[in-house]
Amino acid sequence: MSLVAILVTMLQLALCSIAIATNSFPDFQLLNVNETLTGTKMFMPLGLSETDDHRGKWNLKLVHRDKLLSPNDSSTLHNHGRRFHARMQRDVKRVASLLRRLPGKGTHDGDAAYQVNDFGSDVVSGMDQGSGEYFVRIGVGSPPRSQYMVIDSGSDIVWVQCQPCNQCYRQSDPVFDPANSASFAGVSCGSSVCDRIDNSGCNAGRYCRYEVIYGDGSYTKGTLALETLTFGRTVVKNVAIGCGHVNRGMFIGAAGLLGLGGGSMSLVGQLGGQTGGAFSYCLVSRGTDASGSLVFGRGTMPVGATWVPLLRNPRAPSFYYVGLSGLGVGGVRVPISEDVFRLTELGYGGVVMDTGTAVTRLPSSAYNPFRDAFITQTANLPRASKVSIFDTCYNLSGFVSVRVPTVSFYFSGGPVLTLPARNFLIPVDNMGTFCFAFAPSGSGLSIIGNIQQEGIQISFDGANGFVGFGPNVC
Repeated sequence: MSLVAILVTMLQLALCSIAIATNSFPDFQLLNVNETLTGTKMFMPLGLSETDDHRGKWNLKLVHRDKLLSPNDSSTLHNHGRRFHARMQRDVKRVASLLRRLPGKGTHDGDAAYQVNDFGSDVVSGMDQGSGEYFVRIGVGSPPRSQYMVIDSGSDIVWVQCQPCNQCYRQSDPVFDPANSASFAGVSCGSSVCDRIDNSGCNAGRYCRYEVIYGDGSYTKGTLALETLTFGRTVVKNVAIGCGHVNRGMFIGAAGLLGLGGGSMSLVGQLGGQTGGAFSYCLVSRGTDASGSLVFGRGTMPVGATWVPLLRNPRAPSFYYVGLSGLGVGGVRVPISEDVFRLTELGYGGVVMDTGTAVTRLPSSAYNPFRDAFITQTANLPRASKVSIFDTCYNLSGFVSVRVPTVSFYFSGGPVLTLPARNFLIPVDNMGTFCFAFAPSGSGLSIIGNIQQEGIQISFDGANGFVGFGPNVC
């Protein structure tokens, strides 16, 4: 790497910072166009052996789903534009799925419907068909069988495909067979665990049946069981998991889902005192060979992070809400009413942090002035036609680097998170087209997606009700 590239990278990392005052961060930064495009072209998938994790107690390697593409699928593997469009299609489904789970579909924005929907099942998932973005590899059963699992911060269930599989989608590893596990135990219909889920029933009059149906028609159905899970070198017994015998969905290699939501049936909720309701993750940046991490336990809570209170929505207990008061471009706060981001007492609106959504969504009344402010401060850059869900794009082919304004989240209480340039101006093809990576939500709900979270250590302290940003980068 050249000295110039090293200096630009150091500057970008330094700009991924938390500030307390609006004048304590610079108003512009450099986006290294060449380096970013090189990352989209030099994309290598992982082999199964590369993702077996031996990092240590409660520490798992976290990889993006694109790393699981087959080396034989060269048309997608080496075509960033194709991977991008597939990701956006998944993202649209994911957001639609989240909105269907919320009262009034996330609140009214314009003429959208405003009604209270009855939901509240502990066994629901924000994972729509094919929408899982980040994977970990854990052991299921005794002896442990390594399986890829999608992580989902908006879900309160852990489930895997199981034999006998009456209907299963394709996964990378052999489907888990409970007959080969010494620790597998079905949950009885009269168990208190079975009582904690909706849509439950009895299989053959003995075992608890679970069923999760997604908005697009995908689903998982099977029996609830207690099983041993292995995370790195840590073995956890008697975790309630769904053993899915009838499953439908384009989950691209994953054996199932690892729910990290705020409810009692999620992995975080079940671990309870073992981890103190705390976990931390770093989502690896796109186009790099590095891997991210998912770590559980109070010992993972970093010193020096900036902490923002978590908000609770009784109508959506799975989701992690944060208080957002505004947005900034180029060091200047955009004139947007704080009420646009407010979570009401009835559970409408608010701002959710989500690992499964890629692109941050904002209500139109916030997105439009935010986008316009960015366009004004990038008037010197050549524009390109809109692409997919993005209406603000640029033709940066031929540029080595470009000067762009900073983009910042203003959280309630004062903290400001200023994003690195690669987290808001992203390549959508191999030719140099970059787009402003935000989109209108079509509702009153705001979602902070994983593109904006990439490269930043995110820590959840559920017991004390805080989420931390930084101080580490990844």
